[in-house]
Amino acid sequence: MKKTAVVLLAGVLALGLMGCGSSQTSGAADSEPASESSAAAESTVAESAADTQEAASTAAADTGDGRKFVVGFDAEFPPYGYKDESGEYVGFDLDLAAEVCKRQGWELVKQPVDWDSKDMELDSGAIDCIWNGFTMNGREDQYTWSVPYVDNSQVFVVAEDSGIAAKADLAGKAVGVQKDSSALAALEGDEKELADTFAVLNQYADYNTAFMDLEAGAIDALAIDIGVANYQISSRDGGYVILEGTDHTEYLSTEQYGIGFKKGNEELKDIVEATLLEMVDDGTFMTIAEKYAEYGLLDSICLGK
Repeated sequence: MKKTAVVLLAGVLALGLMGCGSSQTSGAADSEPASESSAAAESTVAESAADTQEAASTAAADTGDGRKFVVGFDAEFPPYGYKDESGEYVGFDLDLAAEVCKRQGWELVKQPVDWDSKDMELDSGAIDCIWNGFTMNGREDQYTWSVPYVDNSQVFVVAEDSGIAAKADLAGKAVGVQKDSSALAALEGDEKELADTFAVLNQYADYNTAFMDLEAGAIDALAIDIGVANYQISSRDGGYVILEGTDHTEYLSTEQYGIGFKKGNEELKDIVEATLLEMVDDGTFMTIAEKYAEYGLLDSICLGK
């Protein structure tokens, strides 16, 4: 590109020297077209270089190798995604994403998002997918989904000495739930009749804050994903239980988790899904899941069984 510009510049200088042998009026007239020709030539060279650079960039992106894979996740949703004691973002879903990137030659970018703004992040292209205990049920037509990989349920967590033994006992009680969560969708949908009996239904940005209010007695119960409930209970020295009926856990609702991509992004979904299934076949998927066995994760796994 630099060599071409030099040749063009030499041509322009030669024309200028030829014009100097004419009269002053003629020289002025001849120099104007030469200047315009030079500017046009340099503009063409610049545009050509820009087009070449853009084409090279597109070609590199098409190969997939070396690309950044940006995963949007709730940083306070253990054991799927959270910050550990060292300040690192970890979790089952992030470990799966890291293995996919390793096999594809991608760079994983872990991008925490506010859960109620996740759609804006996905639609704007700020993230490539939502991968963090993301419920498929009721959202089937809003995203391009991977295969489901976890069977999940929503439950109520209460203090062990609360005297609350069944869902019916929540009448007149203060209940907490995360914003834009499946538990909230259930309480505003199929379980609205139950929710109408609550004294209040407080919505929280994250479950850590909600659990702090449960500990402080600001709420009497918390509607929450069972995996997160198991993590929160096990990380404390007892004192909290999942609400049960007479002979079984009283689920608020049941669902499945999948990886959500922007609607229509089939190509990226297919690559990630195929790699995930490859991990199931060679046993890596379950090896990663076993790291979180203490939180009851193995009982929820549905992929590869």
